[in-house]
Amino acid sequence: MLPLADFTIIDFSQFLSGPLASLRLADLGARVIKIEKPITGDICRQMYTSDTILNGTSTVFHAINRNKESIALNLKDEDDRRVIRDLVAKADVVMHNFRPGVMERLGFDYARVREINPNVVYGEISGYGTIGPWAKKPGQDLLLQSLTGMTWLSGDAPNGPLPMGLSIVDMFAGMNLASAVLACLYRRAVQNIGAHVQISMLDSAVDIQFETVTTYFRDGKQLPKRTEVSNAHAYLAAPYGIYKTADGFAALAMGSIPLLAKLLDCPALADFKDGEQAFQERTAIKAILAKHLVTQPTRFWLDILEAADIWCADVLNWDRLTQHEGFKVLEMQQQVVMGDGFAYDTTRCPIRIDGERLTAQKGSPALGEHTDKIKQELYG
Repeated sequence: MLPLADFTIIDFSQFLSGPLASLRLADLGARVIKIEKPITGDICRQMYTSDTILNGTSTVFHAINRNKESIALNLKDEDDRRVIRDLVAKADVVMHNFRPGVMERLGFDYARVREINPNVVYGEISGYGTIGPWAKKPGQDLLLQSLTGMTWLSGDAPNGPLPMGLSIVDMFAGMNLASAVLACLYRRAVQNIGAHVQISMLDSAVDIQFETVTTYFRDGKQLPKRTEVSNAHAYLAAPYGIYKTADGFAALAMGSIPLLAKLLDCPALADFKDGEQAFQERTAIKAILAKHLVTQPTRFWLDILEAADIWCADVLNWDRLTQHEGFKVLEMQQQVVMGDGFAYDTTRCPIRIDGERLTAQKGSPALGEHTDKIKQELYG
């Protein structure tokens, strides 16, 4: 039996951060019921990240809403609001990611929900919290990356700010909510009290940078300086970065510069030492490495470096990754099936419990697919 079996989550959230939190809870065994607007549903159903459509709906929606149920209810219709109240009354967790004030207007904020269900764990994700000059701004991932300094950590220095190619702030906010909900469910089991969990994407975006921000505070508030060549971390010394080879790319993590000079037969590195020089003269060292490593194939260099226990790796794309035995043994790919029989491949939950991988067979729900079933359960 999965740890959250017999727990019910009522999820009002849309897009990515909230649905990702409820996805993780579903993978751990919880029953997740999505409250969706009739006709349009979760806006993410039509938010296409490419020209790939999966069973008539956005692939993003299917990726983060598998293993859930959907009930279509109009939050402004009194009959539907009664259904929502009855669902909330039986829920262990209620969650949403609307802007501040929306749930208050709809009548399902924490204070109202607690009147219906005193021991509920109520979780919410906002963009910027409930107070401050940004509180009403849209909580969108690229905007959060841009506002919180994150874009000045990636990419080479001459190229300006660079966002990550993933919705990283959404993801961390969702994981923060999931972990906080789990902690509060434990406290409820022990003390029989509910909780009001509040997560902001702004808090999460700053927290992701805990390592670099702490350095900034300690270092006299000196702004991070990226290298002009092969930048991969603004606070780590050479050789840390990705370098072009004769047939691809190679990644080098931490390593001794004098040792690399010998191993790679690169005399131009002999004048550089480890420690402060490896940091202060990062760009010069990386430029020498870049010029040298491009002369041989990736495997030529990796064979030398791996034999000397230097931290390095090939740089794979998804085609090469998924064909590699190192990926296959993970069994991270799983097939799920929607209610209409449509099957698609996606990733599984990365957690293992007692040695068992957590997999699911149920795909994402069609809009309102479980409306009749859930009402039947409530009212007979």
